[in-house]
Amino acid sequence: MAVVAPSRVGSPWLAAWPVTAVFVLSNAPTPLYVLWQHRLGFSAGTLTVIFAAYIAGLLAALLVAGRASDRLGRKPVVLPGVLLALVACGLFAVATSVLALAVARLLAGIAVGITVSAGMAAVVDVGGRERARTSTLAASTAMVFGAGLGPLLAGALSETLPGPTVTIFAVAAVLLLSAAVVVIRLPLRRPVDSGAGGWVRVPAVPREQRKYVVLGIAVFAPGITSTSFVLSLGPALLASVLGTSNRLLAGATAFVMFGAATAVQFAAKRLEVRAILLAGAAAGVACMAALLVAVHAQWIAAIVVTAVLAGAAQGLGQLGGLTLISTHVPERRRAEANALLNFGGYLPAALLPVGTGYLSDALGITTGTTVFAAVLALSALTAGGIVWRSAR
Repeated sequence: MAVVAPSRVGSPWLAAWPVTAVFVLSNAPTPLYVLWQHRLGFSAGTLTVIFAAYIAGLLAALLVAGRASDRLGRKPVVLPGVLLALVACGLFAVATSVLALAVARLLAGIAVGITVSAGMAAVVDVGGRERARTSTLAASTAMVFGAGLGPLLAGALSETLPGPTVTIFAVAAVLLLSAAVVVIRLPLRRPVDSGAGGWVRVPAVPREQRKYVVLGIAVFAPGITSTSFVLSLGPALLASVLGTSNRLLAGATAFVMFGAATAVQFAAKRLEVRAILLAGAAAGVACMAALLVAVHAQWIAAIVVTAVLAGAAQGLGQLGGLTLISTHVPERRRAEANALLNFGGYLPAALLPVGTGYLSDALGITTGTTVFAAVLALSALTAGGIVWRSAR
């Protein structure tokens, strides 16, 4: 390992701004899918494939970004991620085909994969060991706040200003440019780890720290799969229940969901990690119960409850998992551990909504959603059991 001077301690909240900016872009397209769907004429199954292109890019980035960041340092990895997000903004703004949307989503996914591994590790590094839990909170809430702000802005701007599929991406580009400036100025050292080994690999951590990442994945995966469902098929569900495709309503639903994810992390920041994870698993089970009520009773209030509980499940699982990593995994493997946590979470978040989308095309959204809810409720229950037994 190279000998380097220690990083200067800085503000983890400022260091988290690039995370927010990238995640504004990540979910900004959500309220606009109904416009593109009408304009280009694609099905719910195709819609979930476009959404899954984002997950595919994210997972591909996780195979490289965490390892590269731990070996080269944070800046040389995070800055290209922000620039890729800028390119994705341009593609979204001019997209006239399903292929263009899929490529834009792919690039956005790569940018997010870099951000959740290297970018979030950078936030913890900037905060220093003494503020590890505060830095973890900053990184985690920056992610979910940006993820909620993006669709809210997109819905509002597309309903009130000309160029409904263009304006939000101009705003996102400005935010990303400011994020690039922040990355350049971050007080970070490099390299962190100059160890040998391949550059592309499934993220891994040393055996003695592996159990901490597994506990995080167990709860984080059902939570983020719930929010993935709301983002990809939520607008279709709203149209089914309310008979409306209002983009501001779709964006507001996503904002409420990630607003809950942000708020619950501040509320839980003083709890023990085990309590945070158990609460996340319980929120996941309750979320699926509310989803079943929403689709079978056609009740708008249940959709709102589903969104809130989905956000809570993701937020708690994410905070618990990242806290375990920041307190138990050494700095030289931290970005790769973040990558592993997100790899384990985003993989089912890609596969299950896509399967649900095609099942809904074949059998109807009620049947597809019911199957999804049953599978995810079982996963969340299992996660709670794993966390409970781990403390015995």
